Amino acid sequence: MNQLTPEGSSIINQLAQRYHFSFDAVFSLLQSVINGNGSMAQFNHPEFGGSGQWMRGGMIMVGDMFNNQLKNSIAGLCQELSDLVASQSNLLQTRSFQSQSQGSQQQSNYSGGQQQQNSNGPSGPVSLFVPPSNTQSANWWPVGLQFPTSTGAQNNVRYAYFATIHRLAIEANGHVTLYDTLDHQISGFSQQQSVGGSLSFSSQYGLVDVNSLPVISVDNVPREAKSTSDQQQSTARNKPASGHEEDIFVTIEKLTDLKNKGILTDDEYNAKKAELLGRL
Repeated sequence: MNQLTPEGSSIINQLAQRYHFSFDAVFSLLQSVINGNGSMAQFNHPEFGGSGQWMRGGMIMVGDMFNNQLKNSIAGLCQELSDLVASQSNLLQTRSFQSQSQGSQQQSNYSGGQQQQNSNGPSGPVSLFVPPSNTQSANWWPVGLQFPTSTGAQNNVRYAYFATIHRLAIEANGHVTLYDTLDHQISGFSQQQSVGGSLSFSSQYGLVDVNSLPVISVDNVPREAKSTSDQQQSTARNKPASGHEEDIFVTIEKLTDLKNKGILTDDEYNAKKAELLGRL
């Protein structure tokens, strides 16, 4: 979920071309393999036939269960991504992209598939993700959330996902918002190209807008907490006038009388009654 290095982008792009999937699809599958600690992946992407699962040793399940060509392509791609993740030892130690800036700085080469050293350029260790800066590596998320499953940044927006406690922290425009991820199993994030564009994530339910999640707090202040003046203003706006209520109930009584006399049908009565009650 961190920013890919140029070498990492090149590797993902080559895999996407070779397996005839989009860059986004391969990148999302890479994140699923990382979340599975390199040995399994639970994914959900339209190009993969929806939701599916892969495990080392040959187990593969996809939504389009009778499409053997798709199964073979996903299985081969998962195997190569698994080998790629295995070459990034720090990813497997914590299952967090943030870990690339911690501990040993030594990285190993990825030698699977077509990712051998380029004869036109220098050979050397390949790091998939850009190590976070000291500012990025600080615990900017709310106090008490210590061990994120994964972290990342896009277009001046930072996020930290805490899978075990179903929480997602996002920092944007100088404010940190904490969300409840409910039962979503998040496998990747994406953002519209423009700065400040809407942020969405991939889960077992497909692509979901972050704004659809319940907000727990903003800048460590619980969302439920409102000032007294705000509560009074809200109450004043929502409280209908007593005379207005009486008019509605009188009208409903008249409608009931018309229905009893056979002037209104049941459907006409129920529709008008529902409309009037909706004004309360």
